[in-house]
Amino acid sequence: MGTWDTGPFDNDTAADFANALDDAEPEAREALIRGVLVRTIYATGCLAEADESVAAAALIAAQCPGGEPVDMSYGPETPMPVFPSDLRALADEALARIASDEAGPASNWVDPEDWKQWRATLTRLRAVLAPPPPSIALFDVQS
Repeated sequence: MGTWDTGPFDNDTAADFANALDDAEPEAREALIRGVLVRTIYATGCLAEADESVAAAALIAAQCPGGEPVDMSYGPETPMPVFPSDLRALADEALARIASDEAGPASNWVDPEDWKQWRATLTRLRAVLAPPPPSIALFDVQS
């Protein structure tokens, strides 16, 4: 397994996940993404699908306001469906789990600068995925 950069699809596992999404029927893609996020959130022990979850989160974030397009070099080549809004919260929760796992993916980086870039990628994704705070009208002032 190889990692060549710090982006969501810049490793063999995430690139394989992109291929699996390309090979899946269009209506099955959401289920693949949802499944990997849920398994990461509820995993006990090793987060075996962390790389796939980061890639899935990037695909969801790309559809959100302020989201960045996915690198088409290693990401899926086929268009993704419009994802339901509940996937945003799942993706954010999975990324929070990955970021907090000291023995998981965070420990794989040899170069501290690569680790910082990878963490910055997770932070950017989470900022886009986090649902906006509810707007509550404090007062309805009439003159």
